[in-house]
Amino acid sequence: MWINLFPEIRAMLKQPNLSHLYNRVRTLSASLAARLRGLAITAAAGLLCTLAVANPPCPSDLDGDGMVTGADISLVLLDFGACSVGSVDPPSISAVSPAFGPTAGGTTITITGTALTDTSSVTVRGNTATSVVVVNDTTVTAVTPPGSVGAANVQVTTPGGTATLNGGFTYGIASPPPSWCTVLEQTPNATVVPDATVRANIVATGFPWRVLDKGTGIEMLLVPPDTFTMGCSPYDAGTCSNNEDPTHQVTLTKAFYLGKTEVTQKQWQDKMGYNPSYFQNISDSPSRPVEQVSWNEIHDFCDYTGLRLPSEAEWEYACRGDTTTAIHSTPERPNGSNKIEQLDSIAWYGNAFGHTHAVAGLAPNAFGFYDMSGNVSEWCNDWYGDYSAGHATDPTGPSSGSDHVQRGGGYYGSAHICRSSARGHEPIIYSWHGVGFRVARTP
Repeated sequence: MWINLFPEIRAMLKQPNLSHLYNRVRTLSASLAARLRGLAITAAAGLLCTLAVANPPCPSDLDGDGMVTGADISLVLLDFGACSVGSVDPPSISAVSPAFGPTAGGTTITITGTALTDTSSVTVRGNTATSVVVVNDTTVTAVTPPGSVGAANVQVTTPGGTATLNGGFTYGIASPPPSWCTVLEQTPNATVVPDATVRANIVATGFPWRVLDKGTGIEMLLVPPDTFTMGCSPYDAGTCSNNEDPTHQVTLTKAFYLGKTEVTQKQWQDKMGYNPSYFQNISDSPSRPVEQVSWNEIHDFCDYTGLRLPSEAEWEYACRGDTTTAIHSTPERPNGSNKIEQLDSIAWYGNAFGHTHAVAGLAPNAFGFYDMSGNVSEWCNDWYGDYSAGHATDPTGPSSGSDHVQRGGGYYGSAHICRSSARGHEPIIYSWHGVGFRVARTP
C-alpha cells in the first residue's frame, strides 16, 4: 500500500490535527485491498465460467459441486507450476518372456512391470538391447544383445530410476528336444522354480524344462545336475533313523526328467490294461496314484514305456528341491522347514483320512514336483544298503541285495517317514495299497 511506502507522509498524517485524516486513509486503503482481491477472484471465476459455458457440462467445476467457485480456483492453484511429462514413479520388472535365448542375441523379449512408459534404455548383463519399444506403462519390448552362456540380469531405465530383474534372461544353446516327448515349456517358470540359480542350471542343460511323454501322457520336469548333501535331516519332533547316516556329498552329473506327479491309476491302466489298486472305483480314482504294484511289476511297465525308476540319490535331490531341511519348501516356508506342522500343506499322511488322494492336490516343492512327501511311498531303482561316508558321484546303490528302496512316506504313516531323508525298503515282490511310484527318464 502507498501509505506504507512513504514513512514521511505517514508521520505527517499522525500529527494531532491530521489524525482524523490518517484514520480515514487507513480505512480506505483496507477497503481498496479487499475490493482488489474480490475483483481478482471474480475475474478468475468469470473466466472459468466462460470456459464452462463453452465446454458443457461445466468442466471447470473441479470439485463437482455444480458451481464454479473459489474452491475450484484453489484446486488449480495447488497445481501451479510446470507440468511433469510421463511417469516419475520408480519402475519395476515382474517378468521377461521368453526367458531363454541363444548366445548370438537377437531374441525379442517382452518385459512386463510397472511405470515403464518413459523407458530410455534396456540392458541385458550390462549390454545395451536394441529396438526398444514402449508398448504401454506395463510393457516394453527389446531385442537382446549377444552374451555368453548363463543367467543375465535385465535392467530397464526410466526418469524414475532403474529396475533390475536378477537372472531375468538366460543365454544358452538349445538342444533339439528328445523325440519321445512333446515340449510344453522350454524354460522354467519362475513362479514354479523360484530360485534363479536353479532356473539357470536347468536352462544351461539345453533341454526343455517341462515335457509330456508321448507314450504315456505323463508330464515330466527336468532336474539339473548338481551337488547336494544326502542323508539325515532331523526335525523338531525327533531324530533321524540310523539308516539315514552318515550324511555325505553326492554329485549328480547328468540332468534327468522326473514325473511331476506319482503315476496315476489311469496312466497305469492305459498302458497295462488292468488296475491293481485297492482304492479304485471311486469318482476320482483315475487321478489317484496307482498302488499295490511290486517293484517287479513296475519294471514291466518301464520296459513297455521306455521309462525307468529314479535312483535313490536322484529321488532325494528332486524331493529336497534345493533345500537342506527335513521338510522341503512349503508355501509358508520357501526355504524348507524342520517343523512337522509344515507338512500339512504338502503331504497326505496322518491328515489323509485313511486313503490316498488325487495327485497334485497339495502344494508342490521348489522344483515343481507334487506329493514327494506322503500319499504313497515310492519305489526307487536301488537295492537297499547302508550309506558310505565318502563323496559319491551318480550313485546307484549296492550291486545286489534282498530289498529295494522306498521313499517319501504315505497316507498311512507318521510325519517321521515323510521327511526328505527318510528311507524305507521292501522285497521286490512286495505290494501294498500304500506303495506306488513315479517315473524318470534320461534325456
